[in-house]
Amino acid sequence: MSLHPDLEAFLDLAQDSQDAGLPAMHQLTPSEARATFEQTTAQLRWPAPQDLEVTEIETLSRDGAALALRLYRPNGVASPLPVLVYFHGGGFVVGSLDSHDGVCREFCQRTPCAVLSVGYRLAPEHRFPTALEDGEDALSWLAENATSHGLDCSRVAVGGDSAGATLATVLAIQALRQPHTVAIAPKAQLLCYPVTDASRVHDSRLLFGEGYLLENDTLEWFYQHYARGPEDYLDWRFSPLLAQDLRGVAPAIVVLAGFDPLLDEGQAYVDRLRGQGVEVEVEVCAGLTHDLLRLGTVVPGVLEVYLRVGGALARALEIG
Repeated sequence: MSLHPDLEAFLDLAQDSQDAGLPAMHQLTPSEARATFEQTTAQLRWPAPQDLEVTEIETLSRDGAALALRLYRPNGVASPLPVLVYFHGGGFVVGSLDSHDGVCREFCQRTPCAVLSVGYRLAPEHRFPTALEDGEDALSWLAENATSHGLDCSRVAVGGDSAGATLATVLAIQALRQPHTVAIAPKAQLLCYPVTDASRVHDSRLLFGEGYLLENDTLEWFYQHYARGPEDYLDWRFSPLLAQDLRGVAPAIVVLAGFDPLLDEGQAYVDRLRGQGVEVEVEVCAGLTHDLLRLGTVVPGVLEVYLRVGGALARALEIG
């Protein structure tokens, strides 16, 4: 297995920046890290589909705080539309509706389906389990407002990338094991390079924990900001690989990257799902790294990943 040559050149540039003295993310404050992440987003922006209907929505979380949602709808597709409820990555500390706008546009157009992007609150200002509760509240909003927006609550997938995939994973489990917490039972879960086990260091974190976009030190920085204390690392809602019973959860579409420190725990979660009888479709991007969905300007082949994954999601949501 070898790193994609276009990505190798990109990573060399990133390393040159660090060698020149620019701080890594874990050396920044959360507010500085967020600003840097959004700046990088602007630099990585690719010509994602624009012929979509996009609606900004603000609702209230359970504690009365504002919860921002963004609804994407493909043009020319009849209602009611199936829905992908999407949670952005960023280690629970960085990321936003804007940082993953292109990702949501790709899935909306290529599946095609509506995409409801969730602007959950970030740590350390809002530690575990606030982001998860915001996800629950977003699903409650969808259950209450689907009809007025032409959406089909019987065909919903929960999905996300990195930390966002963790939230989707937990919501899929809760929908079955704790249905009082989740208003909609998903038909599928889309998990792109998920965080599934913060409780220990898997081998891939040792192999790819430096020089492959997501640093091991940055992962620990994320976890320390998100957790209230060390005991949270052992909570299955923080580390879903520790969940005891996965039987009957929604079928999963899992995207893994070959040079990702999270590779082993993602594969371990695939194995756990399959071992408990859950249908899993896996897309392995052997020569790519973490955050690959936002690297369309670096590796043009990423758009083919969207095509394949969008096709799998369309089948899971019974589209076409």
